[in-house]
Amino acid sequence: MKEVHELRTIQAVDDFVEEHALSFLYVSTPECSTCHALLPKLRELLTDYPSISFGHINAAEVEEVAERFLILAAPIMLLMIEGREYLREDRFVRFGLLQEKLDRIQELYSEVQPS
Repeated sequence: MKEVHELRTIQAVDDFVEEHALSFLYVSTPECSTCHALLPKLRELLTDYPSISFGHINAAEVEEVAERFLILAAPIMLLMIEGREYLREDRFVRFGLLQEKLDRIQELYSEVQPS
C-alpha cells in the first residue's frame, strides 16, 4: 500500500508540493463517509505509481487549504506536477478513468525528464 503523508499545516502542504515533483493531494473532512471510503482505494491505486508522492490533508484541521486550492466540498484529489495543478477530481471519481489519466501523465512526465 502507498505511504500516506499526513499534512497538518498549510506550510507542510506547501513544502510537500515543493519537495515532490509529482504530488497527489487528497483533501477530506472527518465527517465525510465518501472521504473515508475513497482513501484506501486511492492508496491501492497509487501503489502502481512510485514516482507520485501521496499527501492527505484534513480540511477541518488545515482550513487554509480550501482557499489555497479553491475547494468548495470534500473530497478533492489534486495531482500537482512541479508545483502546478494538472489534475482535479472530486467525490465522483471513476477509478478506471483516473488510472488512465495517471498512466498518461506518468508517461508524458517520464519522457521529458533527463535520464
